[in-house]
Parts: sequence; C-alpha cells; structure tokens
Amino acid sequence: MIHTKGRAITILSFALVIVTLGFGMIIPLFPFYIEKLGASGSDYGLLISTAALFEFLLAPVWGSISDRTGRRPILMIGMLGYALSSLLFGLSTELWMLYASRALSGLLSSATSGTAMASISDSTTEEERSTGIGMLGAATGLGMILGPGLGGWLGATSLALPFFISAGLGLVGLLLIALLLPESLPRATRRAQAARLSQEAHTPGKMALIQFGEMWRVMWRALASPIGILLGMLFLVSFGLTNFESVFGLYAADKLGYGPEHVGTILVVVGIASTLGKATLIGPLTRRWGEALIARASLLASSAGFLLLLLAGQYVAVLLATGFFILSKTLLRTALLSLASRRAAVGQGAVMGLGNSFINLGRIVGPIWAGVLFDADARYPYISGAAIMAVGFIISLIWVSQKGKATTSG
Repeated sequence: MIHTKGRAITILSFALVIVTLGFGMIIPLFPFYIEKLGASGSDYGLLISTAALFEFLLAPVWGSISDRTGRRPILMIGMLGYALSSLLFGLSTELWMLYASRALSGLLSSATSGTAMASISDSTTEEERSTGIGMLGAATGLGMILGPGLGGWLGATSLALPFFISAGLGLVGLLLIALLLPESLPRATRRAQAARLSQEAHTPGKMALIQFGEMWRVMWRALASPIGILLGMLFLVSFGLTNFESVFGLYAADKLGYGPEHVGTILVVVGIASTLGKATLIGPLTRRWGEALIARASLLASSAGFLLLLLAGQYVAVLLATGFFILSKTLLRTALLSLASRRAAVGQGAVMGLGNSFINLGRIVGPIWAGVLFDADARYPYISGAAIMAVGFIISLIWVSQKGKATTSG
C-alpha cells in the first residue's frame, strides 16, 4: 500500500511538472503570438478570461464525474485537453482559433488540478495528505520557474515551437497516467456514488448545476458574514493584481521593446520570487507581525510596486521592480486567507473554497478590464492596479484587524 501511494504521488507530481513546464513555456509567447494575428489588448484580456471562466464553471462538473467514473479517466481527459489546446494554439492562423484553443483549455484542462488533489486525498491518510499535496504544489512551482525561461529562449527562434513542445509534453503526461497511475477511487465507492446520484435522478451535469447554484448562494450569503469584508478584499486584490498579470507581456513588448527571451527571463524571476516568498517569508513574518499588519504592508507595497514598474526603464531595474512586486503579492493573498480562516464560523475547507471562489472571480473579470485599459494607454493598467491596491490599503486600515487571533502578535 505504501509503495502504491508513493508511486501515485510521484507519477502525479511528475505529470504536473510536465504540464506546468509546458504551460510556463508558452506564457511569455502569448503577447507576441496574438499580436502576430492582429489581436488587441482587449482580445488578450478576453483570451485569458475565457479559460478562467470555463475552469470556474466546469470544475464542479469534472469533480462529480470523477466521483462516478474514477480519477484516472478524468485526469487523462485533462491531459489530452491540455495537449490539444496547445496544439491548436500553435496552429492558429485566425483570431477565432485562439479563442477556441483557450475555451478548449478551460473546458478540458479544468479536469486536471482538482482531480489530482482528489486522487491524493483518496490514497493517503490525513497525516500523509499534506505531504502529498505539498509535493503537487512543489511540482507546479518547479514547472512554472523553469518553463518561461525555456519558452522565451525557444520562442526567439520560432513562436509556434514551444506550443508544439507543450502539446508533446501533455501527451507524455497522458501516457504516464494511462500506463502507470493506479486508480485511487475503489470500484465499490464509485458504484455507490453512481447509485446514489441515479436514485436522486442526478446526472453529473445536473449535479454540477445544483452545486454551482448553491455555490453562488453561499458566496452571496458569505459577504454578509463576519468574513465578508475579507472575501470582498480577496476579490479586489485578485482583480487588482490581474492588471499586472494580464498585460505584463504586452507591456514589455510594446512599451519596453522586449522580445520573448527577455519576457521569459523576467517570468523566471517571478516564479523564483514567488516560491522563495512562500517558502521563507510567510511563516516567520506572520508569527512576528500578524496577518493584519502583513496584509496592510503588502497592499501598500503592491501599490508602490505598480508605480515602480512604470518607472523602471533599464532591464535590471525591471527585474528588481518585478521581484519586489511579486514578493508583496505573494504575502498578501496568504495573509487574507489566513485572517478569514481565523474568523470563520464554518469549516476551514469551506473558508478556503469561498476564498478561492472570490479570487477566481477576480481573475475572470480583471483581465478584461486590464485589456481594455491597455488599448487606451499601455500605462493605464498599472495606474489602475496601483489605485485598486491603495483602495484596499485604506479598507484594511478601517475594517481589517487582528481581532479573532488567539494570541496578539507584534
């Protein structure tokens, strides 16, 4: 059993490294590729939001289906969808093909992450689960650190090549799961779940609609709860930060004149700064100063970071400003989620789910806003981001405190 658990975690981790490596490779090439096809900043924002919207809507569907069919088939669908969407993007010669690629990515690739987590939960004890999930997180981080640099370097030769390599890596991940990954959900459990849903006349699609409707009701009620202000801030922060995340590649290409290799290198710095911040800073700083103070400082630093990015002209200055900005935002989301978990009257899993739902909403709406602003002036998304984070800072001064914490820090 231990050997089977270890093998499952290793295969899933390796498959996620492959996928995130491929995804990381194509991130720095997006702005250059869409500009080649005549797309605008608004198109770029809509392309990013399209995949995010499908992932937000369809994750519950895949979760319901995996409860009935098992985890491995759904993981295989996710990997195949990732490979096909990358291939279609690389072959695109019209703008509508880019939208179809992003829709396909959100439709099928949304099956991967949540199902991988469910597979780990199926095959581990509560004591082992955090280690398994941590390995998946580390695998994702590794791919996102290495991928952009490799993609930028390859993209300097051919913009389409990294998309084809990414599709090939997705197929490798598919084969690993198909041939080596054991099914984590016992057949008896699947049959029982299918029988229960059949008795209730719930197809996976109907079950997902019920879950989705309930999720909206829960999110709306949560805004009036003691953690409502924190959930609203998670949306605001996510919305504000997408003003950087959504148009950085376009800004670097149009305003700074950078090529794919330069953008890829900067995104490597982004990955390293984010990973180091999570690994080394969050715990010690939170214990010393508390989440409320960390959230305020991060909001202020993020607002300043947007302005620093506007002022940075030399390549080294851009790298330093980007690293500073990423460190500030890395601490911010974690601090707000931690504060929400301390004050919630519901279970911790429900709090994290609510928090991620509000974050994802910001990721859907934010890129559209940033793309429209970019078409008006390349500087406007950064100015908007600075203003949004400043508003968040003011809100945190008035309504966010360390109240509810068991012991007082700093």
